[in-house]
Amino acid sequence: MVSIHALERALACALDQGGDFAEFFIEDTVSRSIALVDGTVDTATTSRKHGAGLRIYDGLNSLYVHTNDTSPDGLMKLAKQAASAVGNADAQARVIALQESRAANLHPILQLPGTMDGARRSQLVHDAYRVAKAYSPEISQVRSGISDSNTHVLIANSDGLCVCDDRTYTRMRVEAVATKGTESQTGAEAPGAMMGYELFESRVDVEQMARMAAEQAVTMLHADFCPAGQMPVVIGGGFGGVIFHEACGHSLEATAVAFGNSEFAGKLGQRIASDVVSAVDDGTLPNEWGSLNIDDEGTPTTRLVLIEDGILKNFMIDRLNGKRMGMPVTGSARRQDYTFAPTSRMRNTFILPGSSTDEEIIRTMGDGLFAKKMGGGSVNTVTSEFNFAVSEGYLVRDGKITCPVRGATLIGKGAEVLMRIDRVGQEMSMGQGMCGSLSGSIPTNVGQPTIRVSSLTVGGR
Repeated sequence: MVSIHALERALACALDQGGDFAEFFIEDTVSRSIALVDGTVDTATTSRKHGAGLRIYDGLNSLYVHTNDTSPDGLMKLAKQAASAVGNADAQARVIALQESRAANLHPILQLPGTMDGARRSQLVHDAYRVAKAYSPEISQVRSGISDSNTHVLIANSDGLCVCDDRTYTRMRVEAVATKGTESQTGAEAPGAMMGYELFESRVDVEQMARMAAEQAVTMLHADFCPAGQMPVVIGGGFGGVIFHEACGHSLEATAVAFGNSEFAGKLGQRIASDVVSAVDDGTLPNEWGSLNIDDEGTPTTRLVLIEDGILKNFMIDRLNGKRMGMPVTGSARRQDYTFAPTSRMRNTFILPGSSTDEEIIRTMGDGLFAKKMGGGSVNTVTSEFNFAVSEGYLVRDGKITCPVRGATLIGKGAEVLMRIDRVGQEMSMGQGMCGSLSGSIPTNVGQPTIRVSSLTVGGR
């Protein structure tokens, strides 16, 4: 991508007016997408993103600049601009010697997206449309689409690291809208993985996901409004883990912890959850949506135990915030692309399986709400206060699932919810999403088994 000699010269230049660390992140990404609306191709695009980002540390101060000119002259120009901002004319010259390497590949790709012709992509999205539309005459609109990308990155720093990595992602989305009179409800499925088009042979049944999206839309169209109040809530597996991700996971990132902007700061080794809760952030899971070979600072990815039997064990830590905290990095530094400086972020974050069966969890809860599928929401990462929509919910009466309900929201604080989880199911599953934070939008998995919160505020009517 760039010659080693050019990188060595540019890194040395970046530090010639001071600073104690410099790092280049160079990226080349090709992305493709096709989207269908009601059986007609709405968009079909191919794009390329290419450029380099450079950051310099001067103690705990950091600056970041980027360019789309990755020629030797372009990198030197960027380095000079960055160095001038440090501005220590008495700094001593540095000699940088890079050691080239390639990241060990934990996630083999069998069918590279770039080798797939448009006809296969088109067939997949048309199949999804056909099945969802045929589910019910109440399905008024279907949107389906596929996106994929191939990324090559090179990370080089003044400590001598020079490592390359390749990353491939493929994802499909189906949205079905059910309509009755003036009312509409939407169901959606959006599976993805760090895979090529083998995704549709090994993990994703396109027709099944289309039926699931349509079924959710029709079910919620005929649902009554959810009653409001304080009650036991069972949250389904998979994307139900979004509550842990948002209300607790972000508060365990060094981005918040290093500045004291987390209620979990200073609580390593202390109980922050009930003893049935253990949670992990794992970037090593083969071909998962949030997995990596190396993070965006070149550190090999890890399996990191966050909570064990209710006790806080680790934070997710990047290089700069690790310096602030006096703690080692955990392979958790991530960024959207070369235009963002990295910071600590989640990868595949999930609650581990417990000992309860789903049947037992429901049977022993009395009256409450079963939140089968979660939607979007908002969270204050400092206080962990959250508000999340339930996209598919059911009332539970005397330990039995009864009628579907809509309009439910879950309201609470992450720290309180962790302490109120009294049952954890035996089968963990994950859901895919895009997580936004200081370093942009990145692919992350959320996950959990079915869990029960003994008491939670439910918003409704």
